[in-house]
Amino acid sequence: MLVDRQEEKRLFLAYQRTGGRRERDALIERFLPLARSLARRYRRGAEPLEDLEQVASLALLRAVEGFDASRDTAFSSYAVPSIVGAIKRHFRDCGWSIHVPRDLQELAVRVERLSEQLSGPSGAAPTAAAIAAHAGVGVEEVLEAREAYLALRSVSLDQPRGAEGDGAGTLVDTLAAADSDIPRAFDRVAVDSLLSELEPREQVIVRLYYHQDMTQAEIGRRLGISQMHVSRLLRQAIRRLAEAAGDDEARPLPTRPAVGRARSAESLPPSVQHLRRGAALPA
Repeated sequence: MLVDRQEEKRLFLAYQRTGGRRERDALIERFLPLARSLARRYRRGAEPLEDLEQVASLALLRAVEGFDASRDTAFSSYAVPSIVGAIKRHFRDCGWSIHVPRDLQELAVRVERLSEQLSGPSGAAPTAAAIAAHAGVGVEEVLEAREAYLALRSVSLDQPRGAEGDGAGTLVDTLAAADSDIPRAFDRVAVDSLLSELEPREQVIVRLYYHQDMTQAEIGRRLGISQMHVSRLLRQAIRRLAEAAGDDEARPLPTRPAVGRARSAESLPPSVQHLRRGAALPA
């Protein structure tokens, strides 16, 4: 051990005397196993080991350049805290999918490690109260830390649902598949954006017909008018919506001149194009 310390000091004195790259590289090569060992020790989650080794190696380089060999201190005592600090900063700054306060990050990592340590032989997860007792914090803080730990990794919606090439689609496909009303919601938004072009009673009829799925007969009973009158008002409202959407073939009604610039047919949503075609209305 004494021989190693003497050789270490000799190498550092030679580097500080010459400042040469060869002497610096010799020191880095000598202590590179130490940096890689620390990277493996502090690795967690899905963080690539190569990234951590690179962080540790850069920290080792800075430690070699900043070490004062004239002091009676082993280089490892100076380098280890520097390398470990760099690895922790890497996790703090680059390892979280969303911003989490630093103190909460540290508590989240500590809670996760305690969860692994306190897991029983059966693998059962410890309670929040048990973790709080060992961590010296409250149960609410443990629960908050567990929620924060979920921000360490996020899942892309473009990630394949199954094995690559099996045609299972991506996670984003499940969003639309889980809600069959999404296309209809787009139709409602398109219609709502044009409703201001209608008279108040026409707006009510369109909302009752398209939003509440009422029949023309039901609308008539609610408004105290005949079904035929409802049908006439509904068709008139649809014609005005088509004109407001920019129907090139329709002429503006004399009582309601077109407002603003007409939109091209290609820019209209499918629901408004449906209105422009004058589709038949169900009874």
